[in-house]
Amino acid sequence: MRNQEIDQAWEYHNRTKHSYESIRRGVRSLDWDNQPLPFKIYSNLPPIFLPPPAERPDAEPLGLKQLAHLLHFSAGITQRRRGEILFRAAACTGALYEIELYLVCGPLPDLPAGLYHFNPGDMGLRRLREGDFRSLLAAATAGEHSLVHAPVIVISAGTYWRNAWKYQARTYRHFGWDNGTILANLLEVAEALGLPASLVCGFVDAEIDHLLGLDTEREVSLSLASIGHTESPVPPAPDEIPSLHLKTVPLSKLEVDYPAMQQMHAASSLSTPEEVAAWRSSAEPLRSRDRQGAAPLPEPIEQVIQRRGSSRQFVREPISLAQLSTILEYATRPIPADFLTPDDARLNDLYLIVNAVEGLEPGAYFYRAADRALEPLKHGDFRSRAAYLALEQDLAGDAAVAVFFLADLNRWLGRLGNRGYRAVQLEAGILGGRIYLAAYAQQLGATGLTFYDDDVVQFFSPHAAGKSAVFLVAAGHPARRPS
Repeated sequence: MRNQEIDQAWEYHNRTKHSYESIRRGVRSLDWDNQPLPFKIYSNLPPIFLPPPAERPDAEPLGLKQLAHLLHFSAGITQRRRGEILFRAAACTGALYEIELYLVCGPLPDLPAGLYHFNPGDMGLRRLREGDFRSLLAAATAGEHSLVHAPVIVISAGTYWRNAWKYQARTYRHFGWDNGTILANLLEVAEALGLPASLVCGFVDAEIDHLLGLDTEREVSLSLASIGHTESPVPPAPDEIPSLHLKTVPLSKLEVDYPAMQQMHAASSLSTPEEVAAWRSSAEPLRSRDRQGAAPLPEPIEQVIQRRGSSRQFVREPISLAQLSTILEYATRPIPADFLTPDDARLNDLYLIVNAVEGLEPGAYFYRAADRALEPLKHGDFRSRAAYLALEQDLAGDAAVAVFFLADLNRWLGRLGNRGYRAVQLEAGILGGRIYLAAYAQQLGATGLTFYDDDVVQFFSPHAAGKSAVFLVAAGHPARRPS
């Protein structure tokens, strides 16, 4: 059971930390002639084009209109500028979009049961397998209840090279962040449609990878999301699932391998349904909880996502305390996921550098989400320090607030094993994605940033002593207002 050998997660985490010295040692130029394609393209499969997004459809009957709505506002192309720059619904490190989405569905009114791949480039589904494979997914997740009763299951997979072209071995962290921002959108849009949705991270990796036909040296499955509910019985899956040999267009002329990522993934993989069941028993799944009174967004989620981007510059203007409260409360709403418990509703803690918030003294704070309170850690003007911690990027210093996600990896790896490392990164991405949504819903801007790992922990210590830096999102007034 390699998942319990948590030295593997620590080795990867420590190996991929950023420091002032490591950044200067690792300076290299990008090979633009070898930049990977932004889409996975199956060479010989005809598309099933999804209808263009229009007004929010009714939840029932669940079919292509609802799928188009979910996929467009989760991972689709929401803006095209100058004909070539394609902006997606969810933020992604380096705008490299290494997360692929696959669908497993039962028979829908206008879509046969099967396994499909979603291509945002042409808003098309391509059928990879015919048949209903939901019972296979249920078996691979040790009988996960939400999958048995879901008409549609969305599977996320990460493509190493598409992100590693720029970020090298740190890409495995980005899998969690970038999948998380997509899933933040997916959960919100599903809720807007009135469709129940749950996240599943405990599964037999090899079974899911085989079903999808993945070359696991290049692409690996990361999570499953159940969408909708049906009482109809799920038919048994075929006894044998033949291997897929579907031709795809190469991502680029040359792919460079960073073995640390594959090693981390292998160490956090689960091998049998029994191992999955044991893993999940360590965290009684957080199925559903109320919204803790979090303020609703002031406009439809679709309008927010359509306008969302990543701010490239902030102006040094204050935001209101009410705006910050909305951001924090909205971000920390419970996540329906199998790695969370009612007692431990989050794996990540939120630490803030407040630069300009009306009614708050500038300084460092810890957010006590349970009682929606900011605990002051130290007061002072830390704009320059925020910029330094964010890999010397002015964005964190110019923003009204920089929100750092820190986690007690000793605790979560002890409970969830190496797979807990995946969960910590994924949850941070979901929380960060929600910060984006809450900021843009209030005519603000946000951007995700990387950081100097140990310097972040040191800055927030002694309160943060023993924790690890996971993610960073800055929010404030953008120099270019959302339109």
